[in-house]
Amino acid sequence: MTPRLQHESVIHPRSVECLVAGRPTSDGAGVKLTRVLSQNLQRRLDPFLMLDAFGSDNPDDYIAGFPDHPHRGFETVTYMIAGRMLHRDSGGHEGLLENGGVQWMTAGRGLIHSEIPQQQDGVMEGFQLWLNLPGKDKLCAPWYRDFAAAELPSFTTEAGVAVTVIAGHSHGVAGAVQRETTVPLYLDLSLPAGSRFAQALPADHNAFLYLYRGALQVDGRSVPMQRMVIMANDVGRDGVLIEATVDTRALLIAGRPLGEPIAQYGPFVMNTEQEIYQALADYREGRLG
Repeated sequence: MTPRLQHESVIHPRSVECLVAGRPTSDGAGVKLTRVLSQNLQRRLDPFLMLDAFGSDNPDDYIAGFPDHPHRGFETVTYMIAGRMLHRDSGGHEGLLENGGVQWMTAGRGLIHSEIPQQQDGVMEGFQLWLNLPGKDKLCAPWYRDFAAAELPSFTTEAGVAVTVIAGHSHGVAGAVQRETTVPLYLDLSLPAGSRFAQALPADHNAFLYLYRGALQVDGRSVPMQRMVIMANDVGRDGVLIEATVDTRALLIAGRPLGEPIAQYGPFVMNTEQEIYQALADYREGRLG
């Protein structure tokens, strides 16, 4: 069924605060990736903790994957553009994430999981976003869901912009996942050259774009490929307006900040150091997951 679209009017679009280039790094068993949203930006982009972009046509860069490792206190959202990823966790969940699919995992009080690439035509490309949980939910029961590409709500605007709505709402279309406290918006945008896209946003929500193909104009500023655009929290601005200068792919991500303390030690994200010590103890003593 074709979704019934609602026109989103952005009269006073947000300005660009800054552009951020990701930092090449490796994680897991040596998977090469680009850390776009790193720990020094967690408070500025609250409730988001991390965004990694990974992509290579060289299997040596990714084939060892991410063997068993723990998580507590946040959610992971893995979005595959190309390739496949096999997931297993201590909660008994298992799934094969394929082209265009999304895996949403709420670690809550604790899971131990693995993410192992399954080679397909030699190419692996995608993103992993970490979304913080409010303190009241950090020890909730773990939750997991795989969404195949065909299950993700999508629509195309009159300007020809194809939009996949992973989370939140856009133009009257509800995404695959909703969260009451952080209210995340997660869109994958495919913009033809010369097209424009508007997304209304509450003024108090933090927002950023990540451009992974092509080139954009945002509030009159040129944005090259592989840059994150942090959108300013301007008073009186009602959303984001972007224009593609060539055929372009970009992620638009926004959410309501929690405004809570962040205590992180690797794969554990809590509110206090004492809670981190407890997470470490639970992991060492086999109580995690």
